[in-house]
Amino acid sequence: MERCQTADHHSSINHCYFTVMKILVRLPNWLGDMVMSIGFINALRQVYPNAQIDVIAKKGIDTLLDFFPEIANRYVFSKSEYPGLAGAYRFGKSIRQTTKADLYFSLPDSFSTAVTGLGSGAAKRIGYRKELRSILLTNAYNRPENIHRVDEYIHLLQKFSEKDIKVQPIRLTIPSRNPSGGLLINVNSEASSRRLPVEKAASLVQDVLDQFPQHTISMLGGPSDTAHVNDVINLLTPGHQINNLCGKTSIATLIQTMTDAALVITTDSGPAHLANATGTPVIVLFGAGNENNTAPYNKENLEIIRMGKLPCEPCRNNVCKIYGNPKCLQDIDNGFVIDAVSRWLIHSR
Repeated sequence: MERCQTADHHSSINHCYFTVMKILVRLPNWLGDMVMSIGFINALRQVYPNAQIDVIAKKGIDTLLDFFPEIANRYVFSKSEYPGLAGAYRFGKSIRQTTKADLYFSLPDSFSTAVTGLGSGAAKRIGYRKELRSILLTNAYNRPENIHRVDEYIHLLQKFSEKDIKVQPIRLTIPSRNPSGGLLINVNSEASSRRLPVEKAASLVQDVLDQFPQHTISMLGGPSDTAHVNDVINLLTPGHQINNLCGKTSIATLIQTMTDAALVITTDSGPAHLANATGTPVIVLFGAGNENNTAPYNKENLEIIRMGKLPCEPCRNNVCKIYGNPKCLQDIDNGFVIDAVSRWLIHSR
């Protein structure tokens, strides 16, 4: 897309003016998926090293962009400010008034994000096929099966550019780690099928407290997780020493807290991806969800624990339709988790 033109044919000096390719990326709407999209941004830099890369992020998780690879402009989408398909188109049109993209990549596969691309006026609009949204895309591809979400995003760029891409680790842009020895525990998830039931969570947290009393132990969670975490804490032995950070951390302070931690124990959730991208060791408890598709991407600081004893594992349901409470998580042996914590703490010394 870069083009050199001679400004003055009568001059002995050629003046070159370059038209820089402008790329607009609609990032995913969920925290964990947004972390995984870092791989796509890195891949864009490989394929289009001189391009201007702008991104669209959902309001509420847009502050994660402060820790992203370098981008030119950020646009924050608020569903309440731009409701419905008309709002999605109007939002895209507002971006067109600032800059017109040559390429628009829609990482979410919703119809509304394709509408935003149409509103942006981008010359090429690229995304995966789903339902009727293909009519709004200039380049629509079939989503590959049985690969990791990071590789799904990058596959979209490979199909469009027809270039091989070297996938890099998923890293947030943060200062180097200086762990203090603290342990962080997240028992929450947006999906109830991935959330530790209260009694199970309390028994696991209690075992961690009993086995590692020399470590500061903190519980994580967003504002919507407060009631769940409080119920867990209320079942712990009186006099326990635990730091409740639920609802008290922004994305920035959560990242810093994870960077300073020795280890994170978590469900399959956004915080698992955040911690993994800081370089902090992470133990992820899996039941619902397929770790081959949605586990944190970097393997060198990751341990997955799944019992795998139920014929329904893994499922992709947000609610456990068979048992009510997710039995796949309920049946995880606390001893497996304690042994894993011990190994990682020894390894980190």
